[in-house]
Amino acid sequence: MSSAALSLKCNVCGVQLRSVAEAQSHGEATGHADFAESTEAVLNLSCVTCGKPCRSETERELHSKRTGHSEFVDKTSETSQAVDTEREMKQLEAETREELGLPAKKQKEDGDGADAATESAMDVDENENENEEERVEPEVDAALVAEIEAMGFTRNKAVRAIHTTGTTSVEQAVNWIVEHAEDVELIEDRPLVVAKSKSKPKPKLSKEEAKAKAEELRKTMAAKKEKEEKELERLREQERIRSGKELLAAKRKEEELQTKRNLEARRIEKQEVARAKAKILEKLEEDKLGLPEELTEEEKARERQRAEEKAAAAKEEQRKKAEAGLVVKPVTAVDDLRKILVEIKKTHKDTNDEGVTTCFKTLLVYLGNVMKDPEDAKFRTIKLANGAFQKRVQSVGGDAFLRRVGFEDDGETLAMPREKVDRVLINLAGAEINSALSNPFFGVL
Repeated sequence: MSSAALSLKCNVCGVQLRSVAEAQSHGEATGHADFAESTEAVLNLSCVTCGKPCRSETERELHSKRTGHSEFVDKTSETSQAVDTEREMKQLEAETREELGLPAKKQKEDGDGADAATESAMDVDENENENEEERVEPEVDAALVAEIEAMGFTRNKAVRAIHTTGTTSVEQAVNWIVEHAEDVELIEDRPLVVAKSKSKPKPKLSKEEAKAKAEELRKTMAAKKEKEEKELERLREQERIRSGKELLAAKRKEEELQTKRNLEARRIEKQEVARAKAKILEKLEEDKLGLPEELTEEEKARERQRAEEKAAAAKEEQRKKAEAGLVVKPVTAVDDLRKILVEIKKTHKDTNDEGVTTCFKTLLVYLGNVMKDPEDAKFRTIKLANGAFQKRVQSVGGDAFLRRVGFEDDGETLAMPREKVDRVLINLAGAEINSALSNPFFGVL
């Protein structure tokens, strides 16, 4: 029998969370979306002096440095509770629907068994009829598919986006692909097949139907936007408080490191002065004794031995780093990429903020395609004359970001040679874009 879950763990940063609501807030603030149930309870170190609960050793250390309190009691076992993920998810969904003014989902009652059985039987009949029918790829605009493929997307993604949205616009189809980039069907690049009777494009709505649909959508989006603005304001306040604490902690840590660096520099300086004095004294002694400036064979042997020992120590240090899997990050390149994103955000902050977001999401798709299949030249090539690329990326300066990652401009295309596919740099570039999309203070602090 498996143990009950005591927390939800973020598989991206490792933080432990007490409930689904906390996981949702953490995801909205950080952009992390990979959570799993854990039997490890959330740490609760209670300060004996003021009673403040600390959820990690780092938080405890910061509290001690700030207040001077040093005694803590571990109350983790007293405060830990089992997490009912399924129940909390349903409750959260019900609250969301209520806030948006949507009707609550009907719960099946004992007396509804016959109706439920009837509905289930109807569903089975419909599914059987549909399964018996021939399944084919839906009919879509071939020219639209070709234009989307020219942007670096696969045919399967293009067909799925056009059929699902029912659009005739490249931009709307690409937006759908970007928004659903984490869907399993898109990740595995599955072909879309539907019943032959449903393969043709859906008929367009009448003016009255379209007007009613638009009004309904407007009301829903207005309610959703109002809720998102309130939540964003709350997250901004949380981020401001968190950033202030982190900046203060970072400043203190930097001061401590600077003190250590100063002491180390002073120690090295003293050693150099001592070595210089010793050499001067040795030279003076040689001059007094009339000894030749050339080293004796014994001294030469000692010098060779010291050089060999130094080289062996350096080689051993490199070996240890390689075994530990340490990778030297391209700091200069990452700094350049971050500066490009910051410049794009500042330049278009007041005039085209939505365009900046679209540009960043499209850049993520380009980088994701390269990482998924670096051997396929199609994913490493973008036509400069493509209208969608010019509007979504080039118009706000996103092409500079691609060039810094490794794409080369030959006048007609942006192409990344296979030998220049740097997975470490591309991963770090994707992390910078995610930060620019999820962090409201990106480029400000």
